[in-house]
Amino acid sequence: MSAAHIDSGATAWMMVATALVLMMTPALGLFYAGLVRSKNTLNTFMMSIGALGVVTITWALVGYSLAFDTGNGFVGGFKYAFLNGVGFAPRTGMAIPQLLFFAFEAAFCIITAALVSGAVVERMRFSTFLVFMVLWSILIYPVLAHWVWGGGWLQSHGVLDFAGGVPVEMASGFSALAAALVVGARKDYGRQALLPHNTVLVLLGAGLLWFGWFGFNGGSGYSTGHSSVLAFTNTLLAPACTLVMWFVLDLWREKQVTAIGAATAIVVGAVAITPACGYVSPLAAMLLGAVAALPSYAFIVWRPRTRLDESLDVLGAHGLGGLMGILFIGLFAEISWNGVANGLLFGHPGQLGWQAVAALAAPAYAFVGTFAILKVLGLVMPLRATAREESVGMDIIAHGEQAYTDGEGAILVTHDVLPEATRP
Repeated sequence: MSAAHIDSGATAWMMVATALVLMMTPALGLFYAGLVRSKNTLNTFMMSIGALGVVTITWALVGYSLAFDTGNGFVGGFKYAFLNGVGFAPRTGMAIPQLLFFAFEAAFCIITAALVSGAVVERMRFSTFLVFMVLWSILIYPVLAHWVWGGGWLQSHGVLDFAGGVPVEMASGFSALAAALVVGARKDYGRQALLPHNTVLVLLGAGLLWFGWFGFNGGSGYSTGHSSVLAFTNTLLAPACTLVMWFVLDLWREKQVTAIGAATAIVVGAVAITPACGYVSPLAAMLLGAVAALPSYAFIVWRPRTRLDESLDVLGAHGLGGLMGILFIGLFAEISWNGVANGLLFGHPGQLGWQAVAALAAPAYAFVGTFAILKVLGLVMPLRATAREESVGMDIIAHGEQAYTDGEGAILVTHDVLPEATRP
C-alpha cells in the first residue's frame, strides 16, 4: 500500500482521537489530585505531567519498536527504534500514516504509566518515580502491547482486546498492586482518615477522562468504519450503566450517593468496556457496565480495611475492570457486530478459554515485572520520602510549591503539614 492509499477521513479522525487520548493524562492528574490531601496536590498532578515527558521519549526511542516490530511471540525487535522507518507511508493493513499510528499508541503508553502513580501518591519520591516510568515503559507496557496487538503469542491464539484491557487496564492495576506492596503504606494510613481534599477536581477529572475515552476506544478501530462507531457508542453506554449501578449500591449500603463514588463509577465503566467495545453489541455493553460495578465496588469498599495502601484504588478500578472486560469478550463477542469472532454464548467456547489465559498471564507479568523493577530501583535510589517529608507534604519537598497560597504568592503552611514535633 502506498501513501496514495491513505484515507483522509480516517487520518483526520485519528488525529482528533490522538489529541483526545493525550488529554486524558492531565485529566487523570486532575482526578488523582482531587483524591489526595491538599499538601500533595501538585506532586500528584506532576506525576501525570512527568509521564508526558519521559514516557513520550522512551516510546519514540525504543518502546514503539518493542511493541509493534514483528520480533517474536514475547516481544518485538528494534526495527523501528529511534523511529527508523516510521514515516508518512501507511502501516500495513491500515489507511493512516504509520507516524500517526505511532503518536496514537504513544498516548496509550503515557497514560498507562501515569495510572500506576495512583498506588504510591503522597510518599514516593518524584525523581524515583520518573526513573520508574522510564523502565516500566520499556520493560512492561511494550511487552504486553506486543502480546495482543503486535503479533505476540496472545494475538496469535485469537485473544481479542480492542483498546487495551491487557496492556493498559490490567497492566496498570496489577502493577499498582506491586508498587503499593514494595513502596509501603503512607505513615498515616490506618491512623487517621486520608480524605480527598477537592471532590470537584475529582468529578471534573472523571468527566474529562470519559470525554477522552471516546478517542481512546473509538480511535482503536483506526478508521471511521463500523468497528469505530460501535466502540464509540459502547463507550457512551457502558459507563452510564456502571454509574447507575453504583448509585444503587451506594443507596443500598449507605443510604446516600457519593460524588467520589460517581466519579469512580465512570472510570470503572469506561475501563470495563475498553477491551470489549468493538466486539460486543450495545446491549451487551450496557450489561457489562452494570455487572462490572459489582467486583470493583466490593473491592474498593473492602480494601481500606486491610494494610494494603493502594492509595487511589488503581487495582479496584482498572485491574478488576479490565479483567471483567477481557472475560466478557469470551462470553458475549458477537460476529454479527464485530465481523471477527463469536464468544461462548454465540457458539465459540474456545474464545472464553483464551480470554481467560490473557486474564491470568497479563496480571502475572505486570505484577512480577513491576515488583522486580522497584526492588532493583530501590537498591540504587530511595523509593519514598522520609516520615518528616511526608508530614510536610510532597508539594513542598519535591517542587518547592503548593497548589494553594494566600492569594499573594505566599505558601500556606497549615497545621496538617507541620512536622509532628513542631505542632502546637
